[in-house]
Amino acid sequence: MIGRISAIFVGGLVVLLALSPSPGASAQGLGDFYKNKTITIYIGYGFGGTYGKYSRTMAEHLPKFIAGNPKIIVKSQPGAGGIKMTNYAYKAMPKGGYHWLVPPDTIVVSEILRPNKVKYRAKEFTWLGSTNQTNTIFVLRTDSGISKWQDMKKTRVIIGNTGPGSTSFLIPRMAKMMLGLKIKQVSGYKGSSKTILAMEQGEHQGTGFNWLAWSSKVPHWFKKDKNGKIFAKAILQTGVWKDPALPNVPMMRDLVADKHKPIIAFMATLGIIGRGLALPPGAPKKIVAPLRAAFAKMVKDPVYIAAAKKRRLRVLPTSGADIQDFVIKAYANANPKVVAAARKMIFGK
Repeated sequence: MIGRISAIFVGGLVVLLALSPSPGASAQGLGDFYKNKTITIYIGYGFGGTYGKYSRTMAEHLPKFIAGNPKIIVKSQPGAGGIKMTNYAYKAMPKGGYHWLVPPDTIVVSEILRPNKVKYRAKEFTWLGSTNQTNTIFVLRTDSGISKWQDMKKTRVIIGNTGPGSTSFLIPRMAKMMLGLKIKQVSGYKGSSKTILAMEQGEHQGTGFNWLAWSSKVPHWFKKDKNGKIFAKAILQTGVWKDPALPNVPMMRDLVADKHKPIIAFMATLGIIGRGLALPPGAPKKIVAPLRAAFAKMVKDPVYIAAAKKRRLRVLPTSGADIQDFVIKAYANANPKVVAAARKMIFGK
């Protein structure tokens, strides 16, 4: 829920969790700003994944909470695990308030780990709110010969991913380096849907996405078919807490050596970002409070919640102000030694 917050400490960062409603600015404070206007939401992945599903669901339901009832459309600009779109949003996206983005959940981690590679500053975006928090779930085909994570110490697997800035790259890479697993990574798939399709077709044997991506796209993979066989299995997960749907899937933080635990905790914070909306730097300040209020109303709306559920999406919202605070504190509290160790482990420098 959105409003009053509670803080926990994860990897040296203060993680803010919304607990109960609090009063906010009226969405009607926008006047005619959005009357007869069109808002464009940009995502950095394909439409078939959870970024596409959440953004389209928000585009359908958010307008009625915004004065002027604007039309909202969604555009996809995939590449480099969401970094391509985020770079565009920071440098070239129009600032008038009619162009928004769904930032990748790795937006903070990617910048802290690769400050010379990304072309944005995450804390300069303005958050309207987040609809969900996510864990990354490492899934493998059962015909890979892997039934538990320890099997990858002896048997090599080929893992697909959407780019070096994505969780599908970062988490398997960490598993390889921290647990001594035999993993070969193949980059460049355009979004989770194409990565999962390639996995089904045998181009690679597994990857890492949030559980909603798996459970909404291919829930049948994890159930016995008519021959009694299961196509794929969740092997590992990362996050602040275990995903409630996967209580028996081990957390990577519980498996790694003590020296690696701070890195795991640092990386786990990307799940707090989840799937949300943000404005590019320079957007009009007067629209922020009304839009945050509109977002807060939307995520509590039974019609929106039902629509999300129909698309097999969860609604676990956090307010824009809380996400904004989290992003700012992530930079202030990131331990330089932990960041350097994570950077060297993942990128080799």
